[in-house]
Amino acid sequence: MKRILVAGELNVDLVFRDCQAFPAPGREVLAEDALVVPGSSSMICAMGLARLGNPVAFAGKVGVDGWGGFCVSALQGAGIDVAAVHRDPALRTGITASFSTSSDRALVTFAGAIGALRAADVGDELLASADHLHVSSYYLQSALRPELKSLFVRAGKLGLSTSLDPGFDPEQRWGDEWHDLLAEVDLFLPNDVELAGISGCESMLDAMRALDNGRTRIVVKRGRNGCATLDGASKLIEAPAFAVDAVDSTGAGDSFDAGFLHAWLRGLSLTEALRWGNACGALSTRGVGGTARQADEAEAKALLGSAA
Repeated sequence: MKRILVAGELNVDLVFRDCQAFPAPGREVLAEDALVVPGSSSMICAMGLARLGNPVAFAGKVGVDGWGGFCVSALQGAGIDVAAVHRDPALRTGITASFSTSSDRALVTFAGAIGALRAADVGDELLASADHLHVSSYYLQSALRPELKSLFVRAGKLGLSTSLDPGFDPEQRWGDEWHDLLAEVDLFLPNDVELAGISGCESMLDAMRALDNGRTRIVVKRGRNGCATLDGASKLIEAPAFAVDAVDSTGAGDSFDAGFLHAWLRGLSLTEALRWGNACGALSTRGVGGTARQADEAEAKALLGSAA
């Protein structure tokens, strides 16, 4: 099994389920349920990889506070190596509050330590202990973002493969650095909205072709429409989604990343890896939050087998 290092952000999600309405100034509303669950794209992906049986280490920063302790305990409980998670007394751990009604969802985030990780925090000794480096939430990781290319270059020189999930850009500027950055990335995992913003192309096929550099495998997550990538002739390969009784789609794209990487790092075929991603993304929606019902290997194989 390949050793995977996830470098990224850590925060908790406070989930208020089935609110009577969204909060309005001067008013109070009631929720049917409330939960505190592990949050952040990087954390959800790392826990999904560990749940599938992969050896995972995490590099990140949290505060010396209760929420930071919650994040570290959740990672440890999943069997993840947290030696490179630094608890900084000058930081406060990030928090996202999620309010859901029967028809929609609203989020409020305090970024806190989310953007504090730097490339220098991921040293060569740590990289050398892994076979693959994964980074999520490019736009939220403000300190790491300008240094990410250099981190990927160092990882490549040490023999690691690399993957990147950009996440959504809250400012919707998207940037023009992508051709340069992706030259150092083996696997790029945007969703269809992120791909359109980054490429400036409305058509998914045009967008993938515009970013294609001959090296980077671009896999586009499309929710209920499954996922897609290009073959060697720049033609579209699509894999359909799996139907499950969904409760909450939070973090489904991050669980997709975990499933795809699980298969891809084992040398399975591209088609199999796409299906593994779809299966793990779908199965993660069975519970509230991103990690409550992530698939283990047996569950993923059962779903894959049922649709073979």
